[in-house]
Amino acid sequence: MAILVIFLFGVGNFALHRAVFESGHPLIEQMPWFYHAMNRRLALGVEFLMLVAALLLAAQGAAWAALAYAGYSALGALAGWLILTRRV
Repeated sequence: MAILVIFLFGVGNFALHRAVFESGHPLIEQMPWFYHAMNRRLALGVEFLMLVAALLLAAQGAAWAALAYAGYSALGALAGWLILTRRV
């Protein structure tokens, strides 16, 4: 069950990343030069590594991995909501 929860949160995280990148928010344009050099692929790659790590931990029986990834996803969702609704 933990693997399914982590996977669903991961799908949501990737969708949120894409929405934030495509939002055209000025905050994204104000990021440092090295961020633009790394592009979206690195950010999505890091997100993928976080997802894989959480899935591997859950597969090994670490139930706390689902809670930790849910917390990580909640913080990301809050940040994404703030950016997409232009509250920051």
